[in-house]
Amino acid sequence: MKASWLYRIASILLVLFAIGHTWGFWQVDPKWGVDSLVQSMKSTHFNANGSDRTYWDFFFGFGLFVTVLMLFASVVAWQFGRVPAETLALMRMSVWGFVVCFGVVAYLSWRYFFIIPVVFSIVIFLCLAGAAWLSGRQH
Repeated sequence: MKASWLYRIASILLVLFAIGHTWGFWQVDPKWGVDSLVQSMKSTHFNANGSDRTYWDFFFGFGLFVTVLMLFASVVAWQFGRVPAETLALMRMSVWGFVVCFGVVAYLSWRYFFIIPVVFSIVIFLCLAGAAWLSGRQH
């Protein structure tokens, strides 16, 4: 297996993860019994450094923030897949930093979320780790 393939697989998984995250983070299942809490998050306004906001604004905004960063990570992974092994060897800090970042994402997914983001996070982490390892060996 070539590092470039693992980076491209990670990139595609990141796009799918971003789509699923964006669709799912604002969904509220009535079985959870949190309708009144969500309505309170949407209707209680406060001043945040001169801006009228609700907690829902922060929740929704940070959810979109995560989506944008996942899509950017997808672009970075795709670009890493196009970089020659010699160049990747000079980028070891970035390559392994990417791996560490998604190791932390996998942990946070396991700690705070549920099986789907856990699986995506772990598979992306493994692809990035494998690609980093292979890119070091291919040089």
